[in-house]
Amino acid sequence: MRRIRLAGALTAVIALALTVTGCGGGGVPGAAPAAKTAAAPDRVEPLPSPASPRLPATVGSGDGRRVTVASAERIVPLSGSLSELVFTLGLGDRVVARDVTATFEQAADLPVVTRAHDVSAESVLSLKPTLVLAESTTGPAEAIAQIRDAGVPLVVVPAAEDLGDVDDRIDDVAAALGVPDSGAELRARTAERIAAVREKVPARAEKPRVAFLYVRGSAAVYLLGGAGSGASSLLEAAGAVDAGKESGLTEDFTPITSEALAQAAPDALLVMTKGLRSVGGVDGLVKIPGVAETPAGADRRVVSVDDGVLLNYGPRTDRVLASLVDQLYGGTR
Repeated sequence: MRRIRLAGALTAVIALALTVTGCGGGGVPGAAPAAKTAAAPDRVEPLPSPASPRLPATVGSGDGRRVTVASAERIVPLSGSLSELVFTLGLGDRVVARDVTATFEQAADLPVVTRAHDVSAESVLSLKPTLVLAESTTGPAEAIAQIRDAGVPLVVVPAAEDLGDVDDRIDDVAAALGVPDSGAELRARTAERIAAVREKVPARAEKPRVAFLYVRGSAAVYLLGGAGSGASSLLEAAGAVDAGKESGLTEDFTPITSEALAQAAPDALLVMTKGLRSVGGVDGLVKIPGVAETPAGADRRVVSVDDGVLLNYGPRTDRVLASLVDQLYGGTR
């Protein structure tokens, strides 16, 4: 089920549209009715003065190996999150391919080397990469092995689990690229921006209860996030309670049932933008059994964050967190 949780972070992002889709009022204790915000351009923000790689460098890989990187001239990041990190560190001009989920503007024209979320080793190798970056969930394993067997340095970065992984992911990618100083600069910038957002979170005696729903109408997948969904730390940083986790769900996800939703009793629902679209928007979401009977469903209080950034835990995490805060509390801060 962890694979399903991570699929949300790997789903293609068309635009960084952090929008509110709820139209009711009063679902979140003390919050004003949410209002739609304009879609932001889906771009990453590179460091102003990126460093040139200092290579060769031998780094630890998330699969327990030690990998020596001799060149970062031709980079293939195998997830949207990793692509975002490479571009933000200022080495986007060296990226020669992308995963289907790296659709921010700077990467949009690069050739795609994945089918759905599976890596095509032949496509990767045809581009003669000097470094491949993969997530610990990247697969299939046979494709990863084929790339390694061809002699290409391949560094695995542990998949993001929560807000505390942001620094490590920046450091891991920066080390593999031979730009540790840029990594330190990006880490400091990201931490500062996240801290600035957290300072704006209203102090409330009664925190809003938010349930994270992973829905894919086309595949009839309707899941309620629990303690391991990946969203808990974001919700808690936004001053909210993860309703699924709080109700005792210890798994990553559990199928949505009327009983589980009644136990969670969310004031608001957090969904991914594509997932919401796949069920027909808010009108379709509240038709899922049990949703309309929750406080969130009754008030149609639905918060939507684009699939490709919600669980990335990268340099744009402050934007995700800011969107959650704005959507949950509106103008009441």
